[in-house]
Parts: sequence; C-alpha cells; structure tokens
Amino acid sequence: MNDDARTNIGTPVSPGSAELRDQVERTRHELGQTVEALAAKADIKAQAKEKTAAITGQAAEKAALVSDQIRETAGHAGRLVKDMTPRPLREKSAQAAVHVREGAAKAGQYATEMTPDPLLEKAGQAATAARANRTTLLVVGAAVAVFLLVRRSRGHRR
Repeated sequence: MNDDARTNIGTPVSPGSAELRDQVERTRHELGQTVEALAAKADIKAQAKEKTAAITGQAAEKAALVSDQIRETAGHAGRLVKDMTPRPLREKSAQAAVHVREGAAKAGQYATEMTPDPLLEKAGQAATAARANRTTLLVVGAAVAVFLLVRRSRGHRR
C-alpha cells in the first residue's frame, strides 16, 4: 500500500470506505422501511379499522347528500303546491282552519264547564290508567276489532 492510503495513525483506509458506509446506511434505512411496510400489511386489525373509518365517512357524506336532496325536493314540492293552489282557496283554507281551531277550543271549554267534577276526576283516573296500560289496551282493542269484523263477515254469508 502507498502512503496516501494510510491515515496519520497508520491504519489503512480504502478509497471507497465512506461510500460503503453511506451505502450501508441507505440499505439499513430502506430495509427498515420495508420491514415497516410488511408489518403494516400484516396488521389486518389496523387495516380493518382504517377501512371501516373510510366507509363510515363515505356513508355519512352520502346520507347528508341524500338528506339535503330530500329537503330540497320537499321544499320545491311545497312551493309548487302553494303556487298551483289559487289564492282564494288558500285564504279560505286558512280561515277554515282558524274557525275549526276556535270551535274545538270552545267545545272543549264548554264540555269542561258542563261536566260534573266527580265525572272529570273519574275521566282523569281512567286516562292515567290507560296511559299506564297502553299496550294491553291496544291488544284488547285489536282483539275486539277482529272479533267484530269476523262476526260481521259471517253475518253477510247467511
């Protein structure tokens, strides 16, 4: 070896050792990235979570879009009906609705005033019991309706 290939302390240095160190460092880095990529591919649970999150996001976006479209269509339909309905008919409908509300309020007030207190108390108790046993009442009512319909259909056959 010649003097240029040696350092001051006498150890030989090859001309490509710095390059070799850089190449080894690059190879280590690439190998580390490859191992990380393989580990990520092998982590099925993480992949499933990522895919679920992506699909959930897409579904939420589509639901919002469809919801907006439905609101827009309903609003358009409402405006169309309003525009197609003649103004006098709309005014008469509004007046009729006001009269019906007033009449119902008066009828309710009259019924309350004319009903004896003991009967109002019993009606209140019955309403409370009905709310508490709503399912039972619905089943009994349906059974009675079926019974009456069957009885009526048998009466028509004779």
